Amino acid sequence: MHIDQMSGEQLQAELQALESRYTELAARQLKLDLTRGKPSAAQVALSDALDGILGGNYRAADGTDVRNYGGLDGLPEAKQLFAGMLEMPADAILIGGNSSLTLMYAVIDFALSFGLRGPESAWGNSDEVKFLCPVPGYDRHFAICEHLGIEMVPVPMLATGPDMDAVEKLVAADPAIKGMWCVPRFSNPTGCVYSRATVERLAQLGNIAGDDFVLMYDNAYAVHTLYPDAEPLASLYAACERHGTLDSVFQFGSTSKITFAGAGVAFMGSSPANLAAFKQHLGFQSIGPDKVNQLRHVRFLGDAEGLAALMGKHAELLRPRFEAVLEILEAELAGTGMGEWLSPRGGYFISFNTRPGLAKTVVKLAADVGVALTPAGATFPYGNDPEDSNIRLAPSFPSLEDVQATAEVFALCVKLASVRQRLAGN
Repeated sequence: MHIDQMSGEQLQAELQALESRYTELAARQLKLDLTRGKPSAAQVALSDALDGILGGNYRAADGTDVRNYGGLDGLPEAKQLFAGMLEMPADAILIGGNSSLTLMYAVIDFALSFGLRGPESAWGNSDEVKFLCPVPGYDRHFAICEHLGIEMVPVPMLATGPDMDAVEKLVAADPAIKGMWCVPRFSNPTGCVYSRATVERLAQLGNIAGDDFVLMYDNAYAVHTLYPDAEPLASLYAACERHGTLDSVFQFGSTSKITFAGAGVAFMGSSPANLAAFKQHLGFQSIGPDKVNQLRHVRFLGDAEGLAALMGKHAELLRPRFEAVLEILEAELAGTGMGEWLSPRGGYFISFNTRPGLAKTVVKLAADVGVALTPAGATFPYGNDPEDSNIRLAPSFPSLEDVQATAEVFALCVKLASVRQRLAGN
């Protein structure tokens, strides 16, 4: 029954039953965690063959000894392999270390302090620097802006991606808006895939926004499908070529959730002018990245078919965990009016919205019986969810048994918080 249709007597009876179950859970002294989207031990074990795969052969395809200095922008064969993930030419790719977040931070710090087009273009020359942040979104993106003193402007996420009417209106009206974050495929946390129309409009922002605008396009889950029929993503690079806006876009990706999360390969792509400026800046920080690891990945993954085969194995491990959470949400909460959620076809998260004003309460209720959830508000700039409703669930790391137990506790906490709120007259 929908919670808004329940009588006072029905609500009181439901509350008594829920509180009894909650007390039983507290006595079990659970220790469960659904906080971060880390790959499980079984997932990282899929890439154990990386260890020793070079077999003493440290020569790249062009004869380069990857154990030595040099190659600031990465091995050509690594560029070729990862260019396919971003749907960009290999010569538009730069290979970094193990973290795409490091590359993102470096790009923004460079644009802020030194300028992509020289000192006169540095964002820091302006009194205000703002970034558009689709919400709910990725907390680590928001943390970069907050750390660097960049004001964040939330824009709503729709099923098709960011609300482009709002985005275009904002960037056209305010030259202080210097960039925008995007996670275009299986977005963190909603799991949506940006529509072709959204990608086309994003590609045109460089012609609408003020000078030195940068679209930070973090395609972290480009190949992370859970089902073979998962919706594809249109090519941003092709759209930018049509509209002459390649200078306004940086794309990012990594193998962090493909091979070893802590020892993967990160990469980014952009226009020739952007890459030349960034490489010059990078040259003051590094003599070259870890080319041994790049070569290991090239030999392990091989090509697009090898990458797809590995991702199919990841999906086999992840899919039951996602389905377990979604089945419990459907069984316990469908039709109750106590929450809404999306059923992603890929990525690492499930986005859940409680009734307004209850996300923090649900997270605390879960914590009090030993279940850790991502903090309420984490998916919004400054940790401030105006509706206090969004909670990000990350079912990848725990065992399937723990995922099921956690989802059951979560559903109970949602019910308990909702019934208490309704009885309080809210």
